[in-house]
Amino acid sequence: MTKATVLTGITTTGTPHLGNYVGAIRPAIAASKDANVSPFYFLADYHALIKCQDPEKVRQSSLEIAATWLALGLDTSNAVFYRQSDVPEITELAWMLTCVTAKGLMNRAHAYKAAVAENEQGGENDPDKGITMGLFSYPILMAADILIFNAHKVPVGKDQIQHIEMARDIAGRFNHIYGEHFVIPDAVVTENAATLAGLDGRKMSKSYNNTIPLFEPEKKLRKLINKIKTNSLEPGEPKDPDGCTLFGIYQAFARPSEVDEVRKLYADGIAWGEMKKLLFEYINDHIAPARERYEALLQAPEHIENELQEGAKKAREISVPFMKQLREAVGISRIGA
Repeated sequence: MTKATVLTGITTTGTPHLGNYVGAIRPAIAASKDANVSPFYFLADYHALIKCQDPEKVRQSSLEIAATWLALGLDTSNAVFYRQSDVPEITELAWMLTCVTAKGLMNRAHAYKAAVAENEQGGENDPDKGITMGLFSYPILMAADILIFNAHKVPVGKDQIQHIEMARDIAGRFNHIYGEHFVIPDAVVTENAATLAGLDGRKMSKSYNNTIPLFEPEKKLRKLINKIKTNSLEPGEPKDPDGCTLFGIYQAFARPSEVDEVRKLYADGIAWGEMKKLLFEYINDHIAPARERYEALLQAPEHIENELQEGAKKAREISVPFMKQLREAVGISRIGA
């Protein structure tokens, strides 16, 4: 039986946080050990350039994200783990796809429409002010990421479903013109994926500057957890765990029996300071072994680079012959060959 190819990209624009871990990293690493699938995970460093023009930040983020995945036990014997920029066939394919993609399709992309709407609401005469072709063409590069390996399934959040639909449209258009070359990918949306609230109660996100970095040192982790916003209920007053940031984070890490015990503590009126202490100790114990591996990996960047180069080698064993086939299909080949 042919294995299903599953592909996930991680944009290199920040430090992984607890929300990234429970929502995407933890399930992806578990999937990397599944012998029934062929998983591809990549550092989306070209995507990072769309919203980050700080070279050092992109470099540091690439290091931290790669170290995070390896420290948490990514199985690189089964999964292909690579850097997007190390597979030049991706950007070559992106141009081929650009040449068959209708501009009208890109006009409908949510990110582009949101940027235009922001300009219009701000009273700008030019609705495209400040919008780069990188932002406008982002869905085409994402389609190339997926189609170069003929991924069957692409796990995404609800906000990314449109991009998979666009990749399907683009693949279908290319197939119609040049013959059947691409698998039509499916979006995989995990409805029960954990979404954590951040320090201020909103969704944990770099955009809100409310994150708790996954491998924050012990003292800083304690300080951040102590900063989490709570209500004014006093010790001894019953508290509702649902909708509480502290409980939500605890629930994402703890076993069901432990979650039930903490629910009882809320009903009994646990003090916020006591709950923050309990949460800190639980999270710290959970991540301490991986944090130690992470710190060791940061001190050995050559090991990380070797892993990425090995992954790129495996990726290009697929992408190079496939690109040769695609060049032939579109009429780009040696004369007389």
